[in-house]
Amino acid sequence: MQIIQILELDRKRVRIRLEDGCEFALYKGERRQYDLREGGELSQEQFEDIRREILIKRARRRVMHLLEKMDRTEEQLRAKLRQGYYPEDVIEDAIGYVKSYHYLDDLRYAQNYVRSHRDKKSRRMLQLELQKRGVAKEWIQRALEEEYEQESEQEQILRWIRKKDYSSDTADLKEKQRMYQFLLRKGFSPNDILHALDYLT
Repeated sequence: MQIIQILELDRKRVRIRLEDGCEFALYKGERRQYDLREGGELSQEQFEDIRREILIKRARRRVMHLLEKMDRTEEQLRAKLRQGYYPEDVIEDAIGYVKSYHYLDDLRYAQNYVRSHRDKKSRRMLQLELQKRGVAKEWIQRALEEEYEQESEQEQILRWIRKKDYSSDTADLKEKQRMYQFLLRKGFSPNDILHALDYLT
């Protein structure tokens, strides 16, 4: 395979691009070790050696390090590895590696996330945030159902209203608007909020 391009990433690393579009990053010392040059050839044997001895080991260490710092979703880990210019097959290997030891579990991530944020955000907001983090819909749904045990949006809104000592009997228009805006920021739908404020308090 021909080496199409070698770009300097920083003082220590370079990004190597092959003719088939595959890209990966190496330290400059590793580049010298394999005598890699722009326009030169990289044999299949050399590539397999780099993949096995450097890239796979480094990607596994990287995901382990990322998970030590904080729990992450599979999609978040993939994004981090792509930022490090790991080839897709190396990323798959690293993800499979941490999954095999149950270090990566999107359902557990969703359950923990819902549990720690449920008092600050609505179900809808939690669902959107977990979707942004790449968690599958089925895991989000399961985590929400387990945590809320079918508590409705209206019940959640009422919980917040009670927490804020709001009463429609004594509240003026300004207080009602303030409460409405507060609940809106929590991610509740306008119709549910108005219904709760007008009829349930």
